[in-house]
Amino acid sequence: MNDYLSELFSLDGRTAVVTGGSSGIGRGIATALARAGAATVIVARGAERIEETVRELTDAGCRAAGVVGDLGTRDGIRAAGEAAALPFGEPDILVNSAGINIRPAFADITESDWDATMTVNALAPFLLGQRYATGMAERGYGRLIHISSQQAHRAFVGSGIYGVSKGAIESLMRSEAEAWGGSGVTSNTLVPGFVLTPLNARLQEDPQQIAALAARTMIGRNGLPSDFAGAAVFLAGAGSAYVTGHSLFVDGGLSAH
Repeated sequence: MNDYLSELFSLDGRTAVVTGGSSGIGRGIATALARAGAATVIVARGAERIEETVRELTDAGCRAAGVVGDLGTRDGIRAAGEAAALPFGEPDILVNSAGINIRPAFADITESDWDATMTVNALAPFLLGQRYATGMAERGYGRLIHISSQQAHRAFVGSGIYGVSKGAIESLMRSEAEAWGGSGVTSNTLVPGFVLTPLNARLQEDPQQIAALAARTMIGRNGLPSDFAGAAVFLAGAGSAYVTGHSLFVDGGLSAH
C-alpha cells in the first residue's frame, strides 16, 4: 500500500473490538479490520467459532484474540467490555455487530422477547460505547460503528421487535455523533440489505423468497459478509474523520427502489 492510501485507510497501530465477530457480517468486518492492520478482539458467545475465526486471522499474519461473552445481560455486557480491553489495550474502534432476531407473530411478542432483543441489539452497543468512548476522546481518535437494518427505515417481512431495536441503534448513532463531535470520535451505521448469514438461515430455506429479495436489489444478488469489508475499513480509518451521524447503506441498491 502506498503512503497516501495508508494515510487514508491503514489501521496499523489501531485496536478494534467486534461483537458478533465470529459469524456473518461481524466476521466479515473483523476479518477486514484485522487484515487492514488493526489488532482485533472478537467478542461472541461460542468459543469454538471464536477460536476458528482467530486462528484463521492469525494464520493470515493478523493480530487477533477472542473473548467469550454474553451480551444478553447488563453484567455480561460489562464483563465482556472489560475483557475485550485486555488483549491489546483500550480499543480505538468498536463495531457492534452482535444481534438476535426473535420473530414471533406481532400479537404473540412477549415482554421477555422484547427485553432479550433490546438488551443485545440496543443496550449492549450503548453500554460498550459508554465504556470505550471516553478513552477514545482522550486519545483523540475513535470509531463507533453499528450494524443497523433496512427495518430501521421501513417495515417488511415481519419487522417486529428487531426493527424497533435497529431503529434505536440509528438514533443511538446520531446521539453519539452529537455527544462526541469535535473529540475525534465518530459514530456511524452500516445498513445491510438481505445478507446470507446464519442469523437469517430460516429464511434461506425458501429459495423463492431468496430469489425475490435478490431481484429487489439493483445489483441482482443478495449480500455477502465480505461486501462490508471496504465500508468498514473506511469508517474505521482516518479517511472518514469528517463522516459522523451517517447511515451508509450496503445493500446492492435495495433501499433505492
